[in-house]
Amino acid sequence: MTKDQKVVAIQEIKDLLQDAKVVYVADLDGLNAAKSSDFRRQAFKQNIKVKVVKNTLLQKAMEQIEGVDYSEMFETFKGNSALMIAETANAPAKLIKDFRKKEEKPALKSAFVQETFYVGDNNLDALVSIKSREEMIGEIIGLLQSPIQRVVSALQNKSESTEANAEEAAAPAEEEKAADAPEASAESTEETPAAE
Repeated sequence: MTKDQKVVAIQEIKDLLQDAKVVYVADLDGLNAAKSSDFRRQAFKQNIKVKVVKNTLLQKAMEQIEGVDYSEMFETFKGNSALMIAETANAPAKLIKDFRKKEEKPALKSAFVQETFYVGDNNLDALVSIKSREEMIGEIIGLLQSPIQRVVSALQNKSESTEANAEEAAAPAEEEKAADAPEASAESTEETPAAE
């Protein structure tokens, strides 16, 4: 690889990393071409970018990114490395774990997720269990709605019971009116003949 090619490759990696919040580095070594293509296809479906990179170029690109010190990951840059960039925090971890149900690889080398570094394949389960931003927002909305729903339900029950009480109170009053009405008509018929 010429110096110019290296500069271009480093720039491509930097472009991928520039605004990335979820960065994984995995070991795909041992996957044949068909399995590697299958892994890439599944990653594409889940909106995960996968790029096989040279370790030295990846490290140089990461060193040039401002705002994040990726140096904790550098020790894992040995052998075959695939850079994985995603929007959802746990998507690459789930993909790796699902793929490993049939294969030995890929293995997690390191990850940078939610401003935290995870070094080593033993962190895969922890990364799988991280909730995505959408899942967390959904849970928060659910928690916020719960008390509101209770208040609305209580108010509805109260208004329904108030209406029922009003109907119960109105029913005896109507019965009293109905009971008084025949007596009044009977009295008026008795008085009429007496007047004649």
